Amino acid sequence: MDKSAKLRAPLGLAALFAFATCFGSGGQADDLLKIDGSVQPKRLSRGEEGRIILKLQVQEGVFLSAQPFFIIEFAPLPEIVFPKNFFTASDLNISLIEEKTGSSIDLSKAIEVPFTISPDAKPGGHILEGRIKYFARSPRQNWCYKTTSKFSVAFSTRTTVFKKK
Repeated sequence: MDKSAKLRAPLGLAALFAFATCFGSGGQADDLLKIDGSVQPKRLSRGEEGRIILKLQVQEGVFLSAQPFFIIEFAPLPEIVFPKNFFTASDLNISLIEEKTGSSIDLSKAIEVPFTISPDAKPGGHILEGRIKYFARSPRQNWCYKTTSKFSVAFSTRTTVFKKK
């Protein structure tokens, strides 16, 4: 083994240990966050407003940090118009829980994301895909994990146009 290889080995082990301490022992992202999503109302007319309801659940002892980020994004779908491209915890007025170890997202209430059905929406069934980018942490097990979890919700549109009162 040459000198440069001998020097790289301890540095590589140190980097691996640092990575494992913060990111490696958290398990799979799918195991960390369970997302149950729905659309209310389930069937909408063109121009009608609706809400995507997301109920989040994490493993015991795991928290979703409000910082450095918590972002909800949706894949483009011509039938839906969102007020923005992505949503943060503060955009959606998600409550935070303050703890000794930092602030966490309050998961006791469902998250609601508003949208409007496009005037040009095709009638029929649709599936909206999305993802949540988050930073999970476990103070008890001393790890943190930056990851993304995907979800999808189904809804349908009518051929009628919604008339505001």
